[in-house]
Amino acid sequence: MTATALSSVAASPRDIMLARYDGNAPRYTSYPTAVEFSSAVDEDVAAGWLGDIDLAERLSVYVHIPFCERLCWYCGCNTRAVRNPDLVSAYVAGLADELALIEKALPGRPTAGAIHLGGGTPNKLSRDDLGTLFRALRHVFKVSPGAEIAAELDPSILTRDWVTAAAFHGLSRVSVGVQDLSPHVQEAVNRHEPFAVVERAVGWLREAGLSSINFDLMYGLPRQRTEDVLATLDKVLTLRPERLALFGYAHVPWVKPHQKLIDASDLPGAAERLDQNEAAAEKLTSEGYVRIGLDHFAVSDDPLAVALKQGRLRRNFQGYTADPHMTLIGVGASSISRLPQGFYQNDATELGWRRRVQEGRLPVSRGVALTDEDRFRGDVIETLMCQRAVDLAVVCARHGRSLDDLESEQTALKAMAEDGVVTVSGGAVEMTALGEPLIRSVARVFDGRSGAASRFSRVL
Repeated sequence: MTATALSSVAASPRDIMLARYDGNAPRYTSYPTAVEFSSAVDEDVAAGWLGDIDLAERLSVYVHIPFCERLCWYCGCNTRAVRNPDLVSAYVAGLADELALIEKALPGRPTAGAIHLGGGTPNKLSRDDLGTLFRALRHVFKVSPGAEIAAELDPSILTRDWVTAAAFHGLSRVSVGVQDLSPHVQEAVNRHEPFAVVERAVGWLREAGLSSINFDLMYGLPRQRTEDVLATLDKVLTLRPERLALFGYAHVPWVKPHQKLIDASDLPGAAERLDQNEAAAEKLTSEGYVRIGLDHFAVSDDPLAVALKQGRLRRNFQGYTADPHMTLIGVGASSISRLPQGFYQNDATELGWRRRVQEGRLPVSRGVALTDEDRFRGDVIETLMCQRAVDLAVVCARHGRSLDDLESEQTALKAMAEDGVVTVSGGAVEMTALGEPLIRSVARVFDGRSGAASRFSRVL
């Protein structure tokens, strides 16, 4: 139903919001978003930024592993299905070579306060691969005592031996891919994973001493109903994870062609997706979990919940984080680095990344240098996405700006306030309970860069 049609009937506030604000918008894991990256930032620019790193400050490291056992049709990650372990080992050797190139660009040996293995499926790496990777990481970076070392895991191929090896290298937090446990939903997305597999994986992780386990769940999947989401929650909550992430499926077949294998007619509509989101959030909060930003939940003493309470919550390419480090160095194909000067991304193709590394070049293909305007708007957007509220006057003061610089944005916010999406008092903006799922649409009001909305997934 269009906004025009809604004006002629008695529409509920919920219907109005769906019609007016369920458009396409970035997820704002960065600002500017990756669609603004260009070849203007190349390997020479990246090398200069790396050379200016302040060795007195700790940083974070992200390592991308672009391999999976199978390709799940919903996946939006840069990965491919690989069964040959030699290909994985060759890639890890390339990671070591890239780290050697990064070492040459650095002014010395920085301290890493956090290391995150993402993908893809990091537990595709063998025990020997893990050893090769961590030796290379610890050669280039001093890993601080108590550093958070995290990995994303596919429970269906996890083994007790892998957990033991990863724990030896310092693994302290994991995200376990679950998505949905309903057989008909798993069939629709080519991911078959009984609950017993998840339960077994968690048993091994607890046995190894891990006290921070996150489950990645999804709503809006094909053939998925609200009762499927709640049934999945009933099962996984018996394992008492410290965190849960509840992501809305992003159907972007123009970006990820394998998503064309999903029958679009099986996808729930906006109202159904909102029902699934709200029912899951209500269930989790009733179980004692604290809602974190757009799509995360955590127990009250988890570092994420503490960071939210203390106003230290941040957002990066892995989602919400308590990671305080301002510099993030990405390693591997498609990985993105964040430095004070801007963002840069490695070649997204594995072959292109490998070729550059073999040529002795940093495998950087694109990026964006930050302007003062970017830093200002990025601060507004990140604060809103993390706290579900932002005092524009405070952020303006922090950047030496005036509220008058956001005149058009404040006009747009007033219209949203009339529709019940936000409340506005002076420069203070806060999401309403009804409007919370639309926070990406509100954040986009402050976006001075992102172009065609069609590049992004739908808000709901």
